[in-house]
Amino acid sequence: MNRVLTEKIRIGISECNFGAQVRWNHVGWDRVAKLGRVQMDYAWIPVCPEVLSGLGVPRPPMKLVVGSGDDFWQGKARMKNRQGRDVSNEMRAGASTAQEIIMRSGAEAFAFMEGSPSCGVYRTTLKDKRLGRPPGVFGSLLLKKDLFLIPVLDLDSPWKWWDWSRRLHAFAWLKRLEVNGKQELFEAWHILKFVCQEADERAARNLGTQLATAPRKLTKEFVADWKMQVFFLLRRPSTLKRIHATMVKHYAHYRKTFGLKAQEVSAPSLLVSKHEFVEELGKMERKAFEKEYFFAGRPIFYVPDSR
Repeated sequence: MNRVLTEKIRIGISECNFGAQVRWNHVGWDRVAKLGRVQMDYAWIPVCPEVLSGLGVPRPPMKLVVGSGDDFWQGKARMKNRQGRDVSNEMRAGASTAQEIIMRSGAEAFAFMEGSPSCGVYRTTLKDKRLGRPPGVFGSLLLKKDLFLIPVLDLDSPWKWWDWSRRLHAFAWLKRLEVNGKQELFEAWHILKFVCQEADERAARNLGTQLATAPRKLTKEFVADWKMQVFFLLRRPSTLKRIHATMVKHYAHYRKTFGLKAQEVSAPSLLVSKHEFVEELGKMERKAFEKEYFFAGRPIFYVPDSR
């Protein structure tokens, strides 16, 4: 089974992290630029719900009152700025427009600004590290679209981005895969199961059992539900400790498999810079792929269509 993505993954992103100074205080960052050359492997769709609301830059900061972003869309919560003005109607229009842009673009993922009352998913304030009333107004819409959601601050961490990107590739590959029979789904599971086991071994075993005991002729409903369960595991956030353990195991396996001597590569140690470690690991992954050697830690690769 082909383990290659030939079309770029399209990633929506909170525009304040794509070099645009669109935050309420006229601040912005370019976190994508920090990815270096790898940023060109993706197509980015920047949006700012607050700017699309017509609220302008700079603007008074806002917060959700009475409820969460989910409550907001049910008419049970409001968005107010620091001056006490109700800007719910503006935010409703801006968030809806942002959602329309993201879905029209064909985005499969979104890198969201955590801590924002609009784009936040698990936190809508950074003040005193409180959660606020998550999800945010736009974050609520993102959660309903089954997108692969990435905290945009994780683009700053080489280790976290390594982990998100390999799972994002697996997510996009499975989403695009047309399943024509049970054997094809078995092959797909063989490719993805290791990454799923990292997230939740018990849930991964259950997915394997579901597939093994399913009728020979799979229904569209079964395939869709089974895929959704895999998507759920692929999208689960990890911890730096677990990511590091996976990277070291991944690294050691490659070095042993290809007979690389210790002096030829950086040692898998916390003393080595994260950038160097990830760079060396990436070289090994590419070498394995070129030699058509399958290692389940990064099962799917992006190779541009040369036509």
